Amino acid sequence: MKSSFKKIIASKSLVLVDFYAEWCGPCKVLAPILKEVKDAVGETVKIVKIDVDKNSSLAAKYQVRGVPTMIIFKEGKAVWRQSGVLQKNDILQVLRSFQRE
Repeated sequence: MKSSFKKIIASKSLVLVDFYAEWCGPCKVLAPILKEVKDAVGETVKIVKIDVDKNSSLAAKYQVRGVPTMIIFKEGKAVWRQSGVLQKNDILQVLRSFQRE
């Protein structure tokens, strides 16, 4: 998983990683919001979901202490992170701000 994750986040396009857990209520709220975000951004942003219970070493590496935690990677570097649920427009606004850089 780790080497492919490195490849994914190293991409030229922005990558939004959603660290979640099956048992997490707010994660279930965030899932359809991220689907709407994906529909809005299309191929310009990759959205990847990482189950923290199945990928605990990855969660530890990025110091994910609570779920859901979203991290945006730009060319392999974490440029933004937020824990908790954000609304679609808030997420889109953040993504657009990094696309303009």
